Amino acid sequence: MNSPEILYSDSSLVIANKPWDMLSVPGKGPEKQDCLWRRVQQEFPTARIVHRLDYATSGLMVLALTLEAQRELSKSFQERKTAKRYQAIISGSPEQTSGSIELPLRCDWENRPLQIVDFEQGKQALTHWKMTGTTELGTRVELTPVTGRSHQLRVHMQAMGHPIIGDRFYADEKGKASSERLLLHAEYLAFPHPDTQQEVEFTAPCPF
Repeated sequence: MNSPEILYSDSSLVIANKPWDMLSVPGKGPEKQDCLWRRVQQEFPTARIVHRLDYATSGLMVLALTLEAQRELSKSFQERKTAKRYQAIISGSPEQTSGSIELPLRCDWENRPLQIVDFEQGKQALTHWKMTGTTELGTRVELTPVTGRSHQLRVHMQAMGHPIIGDRFYADEKGKASSERLLLHAEYLAFPHPDTQQEVEFTAPCPF
């Protein structure tokens, strides 16, 4: 497994590029202890988690190095002062070139960790999408989540009829077989710096 790449660090935070198929935080059981957080702690022992990426998703994560920074960064995520952008390759070709998907999501308790659309019990979830090109596998899209629900981008693309290629949870058999990895990458992250409140932004080029 590849190690996370450290793209930036200062006295308050670290920016890491998480490889695909790596946990953000430890899971249950000894076999699920290796994760981005523990890897970053080898170099930055005080690193604290602020947010997460799915196991299968690659891309940018910010970790705090102090309790105060963790508090400030967590607040920025909760208050939606952060900007996130992802790249993905989805199956098929949408009829429109851009749009928004607003479908409420909740955990599918009988099939955890899967998520489902639920108009009665689901939490509000909004994703903007834009087509940026085509590939042999499908359509390349830029995804901008406004909310940060679990599996939001993956379920919203599936609900649109164009699941992300390589998605072991939500793609059809052809989509799963087309790529060994989930073709979803967090390429851009911006937020107010916890020390200065000035916006900082980071990018990690898409690897596919």
